[in-house]
Amino acid sequence: MVMDSGAIAWVLASTALVMIMTPGVGFFYGGLVRKKNFIDMITLSFVAFALVSIQWVLIGYSLAFGPDVGGFIGNLQYLGLNGVGMDPGPYSTAIPGLLYMVFQLVFATVTMAIVTSGFAERIKFSAYLVFALLWTTIVYDPLAHWVWGGGWTAQFGSIDFAGGTVVHISSGFAALALALVIGKRVGFGKYAMEPANIPWSILGAVLLWFGWFGFNSGSAIAANGLAVSAFVTTNTAAAAAAMTWLLVSWAHGGKPSSLGFVSGAVAGLVAITPGAGFVTPLASIVIGVVAGALCYGIMLWRQGKGIDESLDAWAVHGMGGLWGAIATGIFASAAVNGYSGLLEGNTHQFIAQIVGAGAAVIYAFVVTYILAIIVDKTIGLRVSEEEEYVGLDISQHGERA
Repeated sequence: MVMDSGAIAWVLASTALVMIMTPGVGFFYGGLVRKKNFIDMITLSFVAFALVSIQWVLIGYSLAFGPDVGGFIGNLQYLGLNGVGMDPGPYSTAIPGLLYMVFQLVFATVTMAIVTSGFAERIKFSAYLVFALLWTTIVYDPLAHWVWGGGWTAQFGSIDFAGGTVVHISSGFAALALALVIGKRVGFGKYAMEPANIPWSILGAVLLWFGWFGFNSGSAIAANGLAVSAFVTTNTAAAAAAMTWLLVSWAHGGKPSSLGFVSGAVAGLVAITPGAGFVTPLASIVIGVVAGALCYGIMLWRQGKGIDESLDAWAVHGMGGLWGAIATGIFASAAVNGYSGLLEGNTHQFIAQIVGAGAAVIYAFVVTYILAIIVDKTIGLRVSEEEEYVGLDISQHGERA
């Protein structure tokens, strides 16, 4: 069978774009923690890329995209990439199955990187390795199967163009569960914990915005009009959310914060992800504006409750992803990709989005909470108070930024 060389080129490029997002998360988070933990945060993200890459090749891809078993998980047909090669894969006849595999691989890696928000500045590196492997296998892989691998939420009619449910809801609510299990940092709420380097966080956000074009546009799995539409909605929602967060936080705090601006951009990118290939550019403005205001408000609520999930994966990715999934059920336009939402009279699509997103919230939070407790009770999640005081750069890696 003749495959589409343009699609192959575009998905290869998109895979590279998404790859840069994983260390991009590291720089974004690294700039937000204290200087003594800067190296550790970047390392957690980059190690996630390598660790999950191996897991995905060995078993993850098969669990997520193997033939369906009971609507919950894929079977082991593709174990060790058995049968995954240069022939067209089951999910696209335009590109080799191996290319589709590696495109999905980079989604899995960046998801684990986002999760690191939940235990910033207090996780043992050895415990992180064990937890990351378990979490990717037990939480991410089943969710990917539910949505993209023919699992039960897809069967029910839930849609997710590029990972609002699979990537963002899962990682955001996982981070919240982890923060609750591992507890607050020593001194949290008692003295200031100033960011190490806001320009590094801005650079991380730039890499995320840049890579997100591959994330969303590449999910068309073709160099076509749908990829163009997703590209435009992605940029528009990010811009709308960035300006909204900037203006709302300016009105609330008295200063136009650069960190608030880039946080808003990420919130917009998150929120448009599930609907990037289903909604119009005008709808993406509304999605972005709501995301900017909503995620800012959730961040303030989290601060008020004293929850130490201070890099705000839950507020931005979890809640932004939840809004985006529901918004897709509202604004999906048949003229874009054949799917109608609530505004076009499709009530079932709206309900399917709520069911799919709600299931992801519950599954990711509950299973992550259980996994975190198991790891904590066996090998211990957290560094000692002395190691936390010294900083993870020195205590875990023997290096100084």
